[in-house]
Amino acid sequence: MGEATAKKKKSTIKTSKDTLLEAFKLMCTAKTLAEKYEENKEVTSKYVHATSRGHEAIQLACGMQLKPQDWVAPYYRDDSILLGIGMTPYDLMLQVFAKKDDPFSGGRTYYSHPSLNDDDKPKIPHQSSATGMQAIPTTGVAMGIQYKEVQGLAEDFDGVNPVVVCSLGDASCTEGEVSEAFQMAALKQFPIIYLVQDNGWDISANAEETRAQDITKYAQGFNGIEVRTIDGSDFDTSYQTMQEVIDLVRKERRPFIVHAKVPLLGHHTSGVRKEWYRDDLEEAAKDDPYPKLKALLREAGIDEADIINIEADTRKNIDAEYDRAINADEPEPDSITDYIFAPTPITEEKGEREPKGKKKTVMVDSALFAVRELMAKHPEALLYGQDVGGRLGGVFREAATLAQQFGDERVFNTPIQEAFIIGSTVGMSAVGLKPFVEVQFADYIWPGLNQLFTEVSRSYYLSNGKWPVSCVIRVPIGAYGSGGPYHSSSVESVLTNIRGIKVAYPSTGADLKGLIKAAYYDPNPVVLLEHKGLYWSKIPGTEGAMSIEPDEDYVVPFGKARTVIEAAADKVEAGESCAVITYGRGVYWTLEAAKAFEGQVEIIDLRTLNPLDHDAINAAAQKHSKVMLVTEESEEASFTLGLAGRIQRDNFEALDAPVAIVGSVDTPAIPLNSILEAALLTNGEKVKSALDDLLNY
Repeated sequence: MGEATAKKKKSTIKTSKDTLLEAFKLMCTAKTLAEKYEENKEVTSKYVHATSRGHEAIQLACGMQLKPQDWVAPYYRDDSILLGIGMTPYDLMLQVFAKKDDPFSGGRTYYSHPSLNDDDKPKIPHQSSATGMQAIPTTGVAMGIQYKEVQGLAEDFDGVNPVVVCSLGDASCTEGEVSEAFQMAALKQFPIIYLVQDNGWDISANAEETRAQDITKYAQGFNGIEVRTIDGSDFDTSYQTMQEVIDLVRKERRPFIVHAKVPLLGHHTSGVRKEWYRDDLEEAAKDDPYPKLKALLREAGIDEADIINIEADTRKNIDAEYDRAINADEPEPDSITDYIFAPTPITEEKGEREPKGKKKTVMVDSALFAVRELMAKHPEALLYGQDVGGRLGGVFREAATLAQQFGDERVFNTPIQEAFIIGSTVGMSAVGLKPFVEVQFADYIWPGLNQLFTEVSRSYYLSNGKWPVSCVIRVPIGAYGSGGPYHSSSVESVLTNIRGIKVAYPSTGADLKGLIKAAYYDPNPVVLLEHKGLYWSKIPGTEGAMSIEPDEDYVVPFGKARTVIEAAADKVEAGESCAVITYGRGVYWTLEAAKAFEGQVEIIDLRTLNPLDHDAINAAAQKHSKVMLVTEESEEASFTLGLAGRIQRDNFEALDAPVAIVGSVDTPAIPLNSILEAALLTNGEKVKSALDDLLNY
């Protein structure tokens, strides 16, 4: 045998022996967990779960390199990322059984739907099941980190700057909201890594059926995102690639996509089993990362006995922890109402509502002044949305001069991306910022509804109180000036059915300013509905929307209604009065109608639709025994119809008449023609007629 032949082949492994050994222990843990779940599928499949089987190499290569200052958004197949950052098998099994001490959600959400806020691990904001939806909130984290660095608000990590990792399946990248995240990351150069795991499958549909290209080609359309494509089943390659990319992002603060080709060796989920529809299982098994990593260990000089002992010890540990987890405590039934809303510090009206020596100002300016005062006081406050930047200051001039005063980094335009505008607040809030965002018209909120419902509203509840979302979403609303079918809609019935968000709908500038202040200091998400027809009081009869601007300390607590006018005591005593409960422009239609019934009408302005002032509503019903509701929405299947049912349920014996409702005509859209618009809308005459009927019932 010649000398060259006799020489041992030189190893090409770049990853250290210690790292390989640690990775094998973790990969063995992930594989054994998956096997344990499958062996006990009759028990473990009570709650749906998926595992990382086949994806372990790239996931561990990522998770093992993240630091406590970093952020990561694993998705539902990423239990190896969780093991890589330091979670234990027991932690994960508590979640597969939805136990009380599940560290992510207290038994509220699925396996590998993590949320974590531990000091010694990367932070994980709430993760939902909606495919690809994590891209926007996680990109919001990166946007927030960039903002804090630019503004001098960031913590010093001795040059080891935080990175953000968003994990995605390649199939999820066909979602439009993923492209919104990529667009913003490319445009603004956020410090984020999109880890795209490509196993070639959706559920039963494969890539050839559902994708025109993989993420490598798709990403070419986003100028400014660098891409790496690798064999994600090879741990050494995966580790080295992730190390290179993480180091680059720490230093250069720009976005990357790592596209990792991996086999799917497990089921889609425990409820959708691979043998039902796949014919590629033997082929996929050839890329199993587990034997590949074992081969690397042998090449690196790890004894076979050590490998066997690790496998045996892991199995013994998993068996013991499984028994411990399955016998752990279940959540208490009473805990179901914990963490719906985070406690707010604003619980009573404070400050001066009508300072002396001031003239009345239009409603839109009261809002502008509120935001200006908050931004001047709080460097963590910022404002973004469509057309709010320096050139225009909002299509209603509601942000006029703010960009000039606070700079383009604190007040800036976004692309036409309602989903990103709303969903990014999850990440911005998580890093400690206080975003004001704007949806230009209520009609435009629909593209953002998925983020509002799935991510924003549920974060506090499903993270078991770890991640409240503190944001203020401003939404001009209502019909005014022939806005037509796409600029005139009322959307409060949809919004008030999203649990976990607060909704305000003020009718005066003073209330708008006070509610903006309260919303800013509230740790929960708030949607502020601002009737654009009241902004300048140009509509005859809405002059009352103009008000003396309250002082800087003025706040209006959520859930506290306002009495606009009070009925005369003698009319109440004689049973000749009624209460009208309304909000927004409904206040002014009712004021117009009430002139015909002097002293007989008491008007309650709700000011906030969630939470409601139940005490004021019930007190009015008990006091007058006749109640009318006035709304700009149509009556059917609406917030107002639900409120009528609640009033009748809670005050049935006190009522002398059915609760009346006056609303707009029930149509699919609001017509453009001004005559048709007027015919559709609620108005003073309609309210007057209904009041006459109610008072004479």
